[in-house]
Amino acid sequence: MEEIKALGVTHIWYTGVPHHALVRDYTAYGISNDDPDVVKGRAGSPYAVKDYYNVNPDLAVDPAKRLDEFKALVERTHNHGMKVIIDIVFNYVVRGYYSVSNPAGTEDFGATDDKSVEYARNNDFYYIPGQAFRVPEPRDNYQPLGGEAHPLADGRFDEIPAKWTGNGSRLARPDFYDWYETVKINFGVRPDGAKDFDTLPAGFGDKPLADHYAFWKDKEVPGSWKKFRDIALYWLGYGVDGFRFDMAEMVPVEFWSYMNSSIKNANPGAFILAEVYNPSLYRDYIQLGKMDYLYDKVELYDTLKHIIQGHGSADHLAGIQQGLSDIEHHMLHFLENHDEQRLASPDFAGKAVKGKPAMVLSTTISTSPTMVYFAQELGEPGDGNPGFGSATRTTIFDYWGVPSQQRWMNGGAFDGGKLSEDEKSLRDFYQRLLNFTINSSALMGKYMEIHSYNRANTEGYYDKCFSYARWSDDERLLVVVNFKDSITDIYELQLPAELISAWKLKDGTYKLKDQLYGKAGFDLTVTNGSGKVKMEVKPLESFILSVE
Repeated sequence: MEEIKALGVTHIWYTGVPHHALVRDYTAYGISNDDPDVVKGRAGSPYAVKDYYNVNPDLAVDPAKRLDEFKALVERTHNHGMKVIIDIVFNYVVRGYYSVSNPAGTEDFGATDDKSVEYARNNDFYYIPGQAFRVPEPRDNYQPLGGEAHPLADGRFDEIPAKWTGNGSRLARPDFYDWYETVKINFGVRPDGAKDFDTLPAGFGDKPLADHYAFWKDKEVPGSWKKFRDIALYWLGYGVDGFRFDMAEMVPVEFWSYMNSSIKNANPGAFILAEVYNPSLYRDYIQLGKMDYLYDKVELYDTLKHIIQGHGSADHLAGIQQGLSDIEHHMLHFLENHDEQRLASPDFAGKAVKGKPAMVLSTTISTSPTMVYFAQELGEPGDGNPGFGSATRTTIFDYWGVPSQQRWMNGGAFDGGKLSEDEKSLRDFYQRLLNFTINSSALMGKYMEIHSYNRANTEGYYDKCFSYARWSDDERLLVVVNFKDSITDIYELQLPAELISAWKLKDGTYKLKDQLYGKAGFDLTVTNGSGKVKMEVKPLESFILSVE
């Protein structure tokens, strides 16, 4: 825990905490067995939750005390100055949801549903009356548990009538590539898409959270809304500091207004992060849904991946940042997560060092936070056969060793003693970068892109470079990144008069110092209100230059 904090981490997202379907016998603890025919892998999907009021027993030393162990983990995390985030998946639950830990007065999802109809407002699920669920036809030679014998692995799962599948499939026998291990939650949206609940008044996105909370207080909402509200408040009671919401755009924005205002009413400082991949919905889910942060995948991540792979131009980054300028603080940056290919994998970059310029940019270009996926700082390539899943990713469905992480753990010493020199160097880079960014006032201040200006006016400055300025009242930074992996660039970076005026610099020479590795020898020369800095930027090199 101390080493994670020292890396420059402020929040830890613990994945797979709520008890989800998995293949291990816990009947001695009153937990029913799960059917491998509707469990992906042995560990199961963390997003196919079986019991929202308890912890995944596979994570516990003593499954009977798993909630106590989780509470102790939360306390250790807090004692080391970090906050705790866990997943809550509102879109769907596992087939056969059953809680052994419900608080008094709490009812399981679907327990009192009218199963004779496809839809009812207060049903938790959608049904296919008159049809039984059928396990999907396997693809790609897939067999549950790799063909290992199991008494429940018989190609059948009893569910009568069949429910809609988590991704919205309305087939009693969904496709193998549907999210067939889950069932879709009914949030009061009729099968034709009509909303069976109150909608927010025009202009309500500008209203504060307190107004959203007051709006819903006297409204009758679908039963699923109340169940999920109670679940979120339950985990806040265990000291959880925030949530990551899976595929939030599949849930109506009105629900998020209800949910997030309830969470913030209980804990105003709660951290709320959501997956929303449709840029046209970003502002609705931030302003109406009151999300703190959304994944910046479709624009920044996808563009950076293209650039890292040698296909794209850094020129596109200027427009992305400009287009998101009104919501830039709310767009969480990342280069890896469980859904994406590992940066060092052959199908992405092939080498972790190719991601260093993108990491500098991700952490410094805006006021938004940046997420680091575990072992990203070690260059984990995610190669090999992970079981249920695919190479280039670290599976979330099976138990699989992560070699670079194991080398850092070094048999429980947690000192990186078995890391290669390249892995040590990469981790040192991440540690320097993250610790600088969480302590820099300029990175919570103003931004000016100077890339376009230099593309038009600076000889030798190409479209694989990117540059911008960040500043506050007491710190002025010039950030320069080079995505090229084979050429050293030499040019005179130009700082336009508008920036020099904003920085209140008079004509003269100013010393610049790199904040990553302490490199000096850079001079900013201001003449007639404009600035120039002679730069020699090596392949994949980045600078965060501070005006001394």
